[in-house]
Amino acid sequence: QMADPFLYNTGERSQYGCLGHEVQIEHIKAYVCRPSFFTDKAVIVIHDIFGWQFPDIRYIVDLIAGHGYITICPDFFKGTDPWKTTDHWADFADWMKDHDPMKVDKEADVVLKYLKEQCGAKKIGIVGFSWGGMAVHHLMLKNPQLTAGVSLYGRIIRDSEERYNLLNPTFFIFGEKDHTISYDQIILLEEKLKQYCKVAYKIKVYPGQVHGFAQLKPEDMKPDDKPYIEEARKDMIDWIKMFI
Repeated sequence: QMADPFLYNTGERSQYGCLGHEVQIEHIKAYVCRPSFFTDKAVIVIHDIFGWQFPDIRYIVDLIAGHGYITICPDFFKGTDPWKTTDHWADFADWMKDHDPMKVDKEADVVLKYLKEQCGAKKIGIVGFSWGGMAVHHLMLKNPQLTAGVSLYGRIIRDSEERYNLLNPTFFIFGEKDHTISYDQIILLEEKLKQYCKVAYKIKVYPGQVHGFAQLKPEDMKPDDKPYIEEARKDMIDWIKMFI
């Protein structure tokens, strides 16, 4: 039995008026937001289980674009249903079998090709939340085209020692009160990265924060959490700016 990965009610969210637009890239739909000036720097955002249309993730895309990056959130579920707040957690394991965050390579390649050929991107980073955080960890081991990555509260999968040989700089963000990721797992991740990782990496745990904390819109934040959410987002942007 898997615990509900979100301690906040995802249904109680303010609306969000998006700044970007939707595009079709081969077999994938995507949400894109561009800065007002030309840039050859881009960031791919990987959504969580609630999919590419979730208002919180579109807010993050717009936020990153505001820092001067062509920012894109593709539908990594390829038109299949995202997880819905009305779905039953008993079915989650089955749903995950059809939505494997380790099987995103083909879609990532399609989006990288689009960013390079259609948008003129030379340097491309990647940021992912929860399910997307797992996908980022996977891609940072597999795809040298991604200059830097940020994985936010992606569950840590331990299937091999190769899992720690990152190709490019990667930043792992966790919440202290995330009951899907134990502190022991984070400590182990740190030890393994120290042992195997040959590139820059960083791990940071934000006090008192639950799963999903870093993607909340300002009006949905609790006052006590706000400083940590803002700090995590600043850290995320600073990491991208350092390498891209």
